[in-house]
Amino acid sequence: MSERRVSLSRVLLIVGFVLASLNLRPALAGMSPVLDEVMGDLGLSAAGGGAITTVMVICLGVLGPLAPLLARRFGLDRTVMAGLLILATGVVLRSTGSVPALYVGAAVAGTAIGIMNVAMPGVVKQHFPSRIGLFTSVYVSGLVLGAATMSGLVVPLEHATGYGWREVTAMAAIPAVVAMVLWLPQALRRPVAQSAVPRPFRVMLRSRVTWFVTAYMGLQSLTFYIMLAWVPTIFQDAGLPADQAGYMLGLTHLAQMAATLTVPLFAGRARSQVPYMTVASLLTIAGYVGILLAPAASPSLWMIILGLGQGGSVALALLIVALRAPDPASVTALSAVAQSVGYTLAALGPLVIGALYQSSGGWTLPLLVGLGVCVLQLPAGFLAGRPTPPAEKEEKVSPVADPLPLG
Repeated sequence: MSERRVSLSRVLLIVGFVLASLNLRPALAGMSPVLDEVMGDLGLSAAGGGAITTVMVICLGVLGPLAPLLARRFGLDRTVMAGLLILATGVVLRSTGSVPALYVGAAVAGTAIGIMNVAMPGVVKQHFPSRIGLFTSVYVSGLVLGAATMSGLVVPLEHATGYGWREVTAMAAIPAVVAMVLWLPQALRRPVAQSAVPRPFRVMLRSRVTWFVTAYMGLQSLTFYIMLAWVPTIFQDAGLPADQAGYMLGLTHLAQMAATLTVPLFAGRARSQVPYMTVASLLTIAGYVGILLAPAASPSLWMIILGLGQGGSVALALLIVALRAPDPASVTALSAVAQSVGYTLAALGPLVIGALYQSSGGWTLPLLVGLGVCVLQLPAGFLAGRPTPPAEKEEKVSPVADPLPLG
């Protein structure tokens, strides 16, 4: 009986972990396929529509670093439980119909996602210490699968149920509630002591590697959230039906998942991650170029290419956080810095692109700006992905001047 209880507890832990991972992107991805409908219903401009995603990503970046403080006070499992509760609340509030509730709900949901983003790698370390690589892959793939599922189903759900954008976007709260129920046994247990104290942020900010990793995280996030917010609208303006435009976003997320399942397994064994980062960046550039020059000609092809590039990029961004920090405490601190600065930078993307679209009257200028960001990702990947030069390994670098070695 005891063994059965242990087995059941393990199953609930794994299923709850998978469902928590799946909940970290639907609230973001589910809004863009119905963005035109939301803008028309509430009288929002293109910039105002883009601001919905911007508000979420700003909160994701600025408030995500609260997670280490909450984890030390309440434990990682209860922090994840609180995040799921806050997420469900924000999604429902966002869907109530008024403009203030739309943005406040987006902020609440973004805060929850930010907290869980930072907490989940710690959950992997705490519960699956001998399977960190496997469950990190599960975690990142869950992010992408959740986004793909929601973005692909929002418009068909409208057609099948007869509901409007409010009801179908509110449905993103359902899996969060289910995940809460399955995670409850973990939250009710006595919290595991958090003995490791991350390095002070003032020390972390003096490291060159912190800024290399943060730049790569921010640039790949920026290109990702531009497309997350505007891909369906771009394709609708190019002549595709609304449901097919939503499918395109779902397709790119599926391509991303293929990359997140495979790229870390190979790149993690390599001495240098630069070749992988270069290929991922070039694929992202190719996807942007295809959408810019011929969006309606081969939309599925552009989305697959873009998805492979962006999926590889996000997987590599999370991988190098672990590879470039010397110990678990430093991984936590580096992750907090990279995600905070990176996602705050990324939050500007949807807003700026929406404003450029509104001022120029088309997608050429906005996509050229996005393409420029993709190009900047190449040198950032070179700096963040390279191993430590032999001369630097032999040199004794002051831990205060540069606490994180290059490899």
